Amino acid sequence: MAKISFLGLGVMGYPMAGHLLKKGGHEVTVYNRSPAKAAQWVKEHGGKSAPSPREAAQGADVVMMCVGNDDDVRSVAYGDNGVLAGLKKGAVLVDHTTASAVVARELHTKCKEKGVGFVDAPVSGGQAGAVNGQLGIMCGGDQADYDRALPVLNVYAKMCARIGGAGAGQLTKMVNQVAIVGLLQGLAEALNFGKQAGLDMDKVISVISKGAAQSWQMDNRWKTMVEGKFEGFGFASDWMRKDLNIALAEAKKNGAHMPGTALIEQYYGRISAAGHGRWDNTALMGLLAK
Repeated sequence: MAKISFLGLGVMGYPMAGHLLKKGGHEVTVYNRSPAKAAQWVKEHGGKSAPSPREAAQGADVVMMCVGNDDDVRSVAYGDNGVLAGLKKGAVLVDHTTASAVVARELHTKCKEKGVGFVDAPVSGGQAGAVNGQLGIMCGGDQADYDRALPVLNVYAKMCARIGGAGAGQLTKMVNQVAIVGLLQGLAEALNFGKQAGLDMDKVISVISKGAAQSWQMDNRWKTMVEGKFEGFGFASDWMRKDLNIALAEAKKNGAHMPGTALIEQYYGRISAAGHGRWDNTALMGLLAK
């Protein structure tokens, strides 16, 4: 049993922290910007909450963060009440936030200065993966830090791998998101085409899902896409747009050409401008349906 802290109890972090206590048997302290959410988690799962990131991190062997973006990471990590102010030497900070490789490398350096390990470890699998403890976790950082964090990560991982040094986890998550939106745009256009052609889409999917066109997105999202249902589940369009902008910014630096991704980011911008930024990222279908 390890002493664990989990900071950020959103749709992903809330169940992930729960697995650490109930499935992993660890001693868990949580922190959330909204104290009511932390109190709700403690009431449901046990453990305890702390009023600040610094106090949550004190005495912890491993601290996990799962917040919104680069600015959120820095606001939780730095300052007198930040995580770094509370971490003991030899602890490991694991950041599950989907953020930039820049902030991952920055945190890696700051942690090393304090004698603390750091692993950037964004996840894939969506809310269902978090709830079921079946996440893909892509990690960057030093091998020794990854090895210390791995037994904790395995509590809610379907697959966990160290890709390379600091920032490699975040870069891999960018690859993941770019691949997903390409699939979603193709799937949206295919489904819309089939509907416009008057085909029975149940029969269509029953056939093509057994061939080369099959994907997780097809298996799990085709029906709600055809029905035009985008609320109350999945990964929000605004979140995906944020992730794509991180990837596009990185592409400008490394010279990668991503014209399709740039176009799809604009489509998500249209969804957000229409007031539907919280719709599932399959809402690309809504831009096509008549």
